[in-house]
Amino acid sequence: MEFSREIAEIRFGTGLSPRLRGPRDSEDMMRRLNGKDHAAALYKIEPFEAFAARIARVTALWKIRRADRGSDAAARAREQIGVEKRRARKAQQLWLWQALRRRAHTQDGLRERLAFFWGDHFTARGKVSVMKRATAPYIESAIRPHVAGFFAEMLKAVTAQPVMLHYLDQKASVGPESVAGKKTSKGLNENLARELLELHTLGADGPYRQADVTGLAELLTGLSYSQEGVFGFRPDFAQPGAEQLLGKRYGDSQGGVAALADIHAALEDLARHPATARHLARKMAVHFISDRPDPALVAAMERRYLESGGHLGEMTRAMLVHPAAWAPEFVNVKQPIDYIGSALRALAVPNEALGAQDWKAIRRVFAVPLRLMGQSWEEPLGPDGWPEGDADWITPQRLAARVDWAMNAPQGLLSDLPDPRAFLGAALGRNVPEALRFAATAAEDRRTGVGLVLASPAFQRM
Repeated sequence: MEFSREIAEIRFGTGLSPRLRGPRDSEDMMRRLNGKDHAAALYKIEPFEAFAARIARVTALWKIRRADRGSDAAARAREQIGVEKRRARKAQQLWLWQALRRRAHTQDGLRERLAFFWGDHFTARGKVSVMKRATAPYIESAIRPHVAGFFAEMLKAVTAQPVMLHYLDQKASVGPESVAGKKTSKGLNENLARELLELHTLGADGPYRQADVTGLAELLTGLSYSQEGVFGFRPDFAQPGAEQLLGKRYGDSQGGVAALADIHAALEDLARHPATARHLARKMAVHFISDRPDPALVAAMERRYLESGGHLGEMTRAMLVHPAAWAPEFVNVKQPIDYIGSALRALAVPNEALGAQDWKAIRRVFAVPLRLMGQSWEEPLGPDGWPEGDADWITPQRLAARVDWAMNAPQGLLSDLPDPRAFLGAALGRNVPEALRFAATAAEDRRTGVGLVLASPAFQRM
């Protein structure tokens, strides 16, 4: 099985396009991935460093409200807090449109898929106030720059992100014997440590015990962020003394108290661990290729990850050059975000299809349908992210939502729908079942013909 331009765009990219030509080979895919991030430059999403200014404004307003309860200043502050929350909610919808436009118009679809995959691997979302809208900025800052780099760098970036620390309650974790721990009722919180080991690195069946979770949790004490949303390390929260993790000691490099460098050393070792390589290789193969990937493919990816010192770009390359990656059958069901993104790409929906600031239209055309399809924008149910099993996405209700979107959304996005006969090739390439070709070309109008193509099982898979 060899490289195919169509398979590259459908399985590893964001879908076929009638206007954009896919990569020449797997090396061309890697060249684009390692090059400039054109899509991010064209379709901007606020980085977390800019989003933190929203957090800072709300924090300042809350201080005014608490300090002057019952005053006119407090009332104005309360109103302004509502304004900031509404602005953040609107921005979150606009970033959904930007993410979809990236998918629709990029010539580097692999980057978009990897950014989503690793953002899901490191699932984090805010739980209160404007932080609830911070997921896209978090991914933009902590995930996207590292998708073709060393996993350790991504891991360190994630653990320095206020969104992750907030999501897993790390800010409330205090070393029992720390300076602050002796003065407060707060104690150790193991959420971040547990997810780092179980979900992010070694895997649920990895070689760790409860003692390792506790040791890592104690080492992580001190990771925090300010009320203004700025990451910082608090030595007064850090548990003194060295900690044991997988038989190795970390900590007490700063006069008996762990420092950020000690945490980074532990994360780097976790990133290079063979169990991490195995966990990440299989998870990526499942996501991109099959729920039951070829063991030889997974082994090749795992081996290259370890040989390269945990380099995600090299593991991706190992996947792309393996013959099993190019099996002609499309078996994975597209997740809703992939489904809508690939439909926009096949339809060549222009940038101006929805007003750049029309957040209500974005919500109606994309956010609500995504929720009905089972994938609410930036709202996974838990830290393990979205499910990978095909059966999770093709339930009667969720399939009905896809069909409804296919039949109704395109005519609201385009002034003239494409001829179904031409659209078959634009959407599916040479992978057109004869029954679908007959149904689409015999449809009574373009709306129905295009809808049949987008609703077809052939278009649902990647």
